[in-house]
Amino acid sequence: MDDSDEETAAPELPLEIIVYILSFLHASDRKEASLVCRSWYNASQDQRYQREVTFSFPASASALELVKGLSRKSHCSLRISQLDGFSISRSLLLEVGVCLGSKVESLALPGSSITEASLLDLLPCLTSLRRLDLRGLDSLFMSGAFLSREEHRQQVRSALCGLEELDLSNLRYLSDLTFTRLTGCTPRLRRLSLAGCHIAFEFDPYRGCPVGMVEDSSALLSLRNLKRLLTQQKSTLVALDLSRTSITPESLRAVAQVNQRVTSAELGFATLESFKRAVLFYFQVEDLKLEELYLQGCKELTDYSVEILVRHQPGLLKLDISECMGLTSRSVEAVAHGLKSLTHLSLSHDWRITEKGLRDLLALPGLKGLDLSQCLNISGAEMVSSLKRPGATRAQLETLNFRGCTYIKVGPSYVCTPSRVIKRITVSSSARLKDLAVFSLAQLLGSRLRELDLTSCVNVTDLSVCAIATYLQELVVLRLGWCKEVTDWGLLGMLQKAECELHNETGDNGPMFTRTFGNMGFFKPPRMPFEEKPKLLTQIDLQQFKEQAGDSLLALRRLQELDLSACIKLTDSSITQVVKYPDLQRLSLCMLPDITDAALVSVGWHCRSLTSLTLSHCPGITDRGVAQAAPHLQRLQHLYLSCCGNITDRWVLAALTDRPHG
Repeated sequence: MDDSDEETAAPELPLEIIVYILSFLHASDRKEASLVCRSWYNASQDQRYQREVTFSFPASASALELVKGLSRKSHCSLRISQLDGFSISRSLLLEVGVCLGSKVESLALPGSSITEASLLDLLPCLTSLRRLDLRGLDSLFMSGAFLSREEHRQQVRSALCGLEELDLSNLRYLSDLTFTRLTGCTPRLRRLSLAGCHIAFEFDPYRGCPVGMVEDSSALLSLRNLKRLLTQQKSTLVALDLSRTSITPESLRAVAQVNQRVTSAELGFATLESFKRAVLFYFQVEDLKLEELYLQGCKELTDYSVEILVRHQPGLLKLDISECMGLTSRSVEAVAHGLKSLTHLSLSHDWRITEKGLRDLLALPGLKGLDLSQCLNISGAEMVSSLKRPGATRAQLETLNFRGCTYIKVGPSYVCTPSRVIKRITVSSSARLKDLAVFSLAQLLGSRLRELDLTSCVNVTDLSVCAIATYLQELVVLRLGWCKEVTDWGLLGMLQKAECELHNETGDNGPMFTRTFGNMGFFKPPRMPFEEKPKLLTQIDLQQFKEQAGDSLLALRRLQELDLSACIKLTDSSITQVVKYPDLQRLSLCMLPDITDAALVSVGWHCRSLTSLTLSHCPGITDRGVAQAAPHLQRLQHLYLSCCGNITDRWVLAALTDRPHG
């Protein structure tokens, strides 16, 4: 019987069939499936599953074996940290060059103090390198002798002729000489990052003269040298990062006092008026067509500079001008009128920006991502007004960030066509009035939105949650951290009961004093909103929730990330009923004082795709809850339990030990 079974055993599946089967699995499940047998392992190594894989490891003796094992791959990306000048690091880099030389497509060396000799021995071997990350490697550039020999430059140039991305961020000792030598070996750059580098835009402090008077400086990187690179590689360069570059008021005074006999061609900007163009002077290179530009934290950037930028680079697709404190709504208007193809815009922390200009900005048909976090003067009225215009082109937003916009509100005139949900609102309550912005945006954006971040929007309440559940059911990411007014009623979509409390707030409740007004016992100081406990849910309420037709947060079936951190009014009642997402990967329930093991066990049972779970500062979570939930969370990679006083090491270790391949 056994012999006949062996003779009739089915042959192994072809590799192509196994590769196709694995395409239906999550990355963590493919990892488990690869352990079945050799053929399944080989299928998991197919190129379609390894495109974005980066192997990250510190320099150590054990890393040598890892590098040898990677030699079986057709290509790989490496991130090696803690390299230094000792023998182990030198041996590791030598092994990378010998075993993986022509297979490495991306190389990053963070947190290292690598020597020039070690890197010069490695780079000529990396003939397939497409991305090189040298950020923060000051030891390479401190001496100024990097690539000073012609023979070294020829070897590196022959290997890096296909390099497309070069990251030189946060280099304190980058100079004209070293920059020219290195970029001369990379003639086909598409992306260049100089974020946080010391760039002299108008004055050389070492020589006491304007930049441009000296051809190449050995002490700093100048604007003239950077413009020369842009001119040489204008046909390929599409992305440039100049975030956190140093342009100071002191430089403005130095330029304003330059002798007028010096020609503008030598200085680049010889007068006060031309200094306004200084930041964007190099964007006027003929035929330079950038698609991405990052200017985060350039604090001296002005509205006039942005206007010049959009005039010379109208084809920009991504623009980051966040943390530029000098920008106003004038810049927003310039972007809206000048960058018709824009897809992503970040205005984060630009606190002087107001509603003006947002109407035109949201008329850009290709706009998919908009970051307005920490823009304190944004209320949302113009955004809703723009999106409501009949027949007008609208932005196809997929990502919208309102993090920290504590004053977001909209008047009742901006509310869209009434619906079943809107009829339940008591607009005379100021706390509910501020929800109308979220409600209106949710109704207008509908199924297009994929990510919504409302972190720290303290005026967001259950009404906003109900609007999100009703209109934004295609959301993949939802962050409601620190929205302290969100309660169980909102997550369950039961606003009728919560509404009753509002009627009591709208009437005349008699004389009231502020909390800081000294009283003699006649009046009690008013309670802070986050001190008020919502009405607790009963079993009858939960039964009504199961029978109701309204939308709860459970309607967001595609959620992959949910953040409910510090929503202190949430309890087990809503978590156990609503947080049931089969595809959820990241969940944060930290700082929820009223959740217990019941919530954790429910999450473990219903959200088995979780890779990250945060439960910090949850005093109601105990060892028993962790032990019961852990067996169901087979994909979990990150578990945060800090400051959970009822969790002991013994139970955590026991729970994790039971996990296969843990």
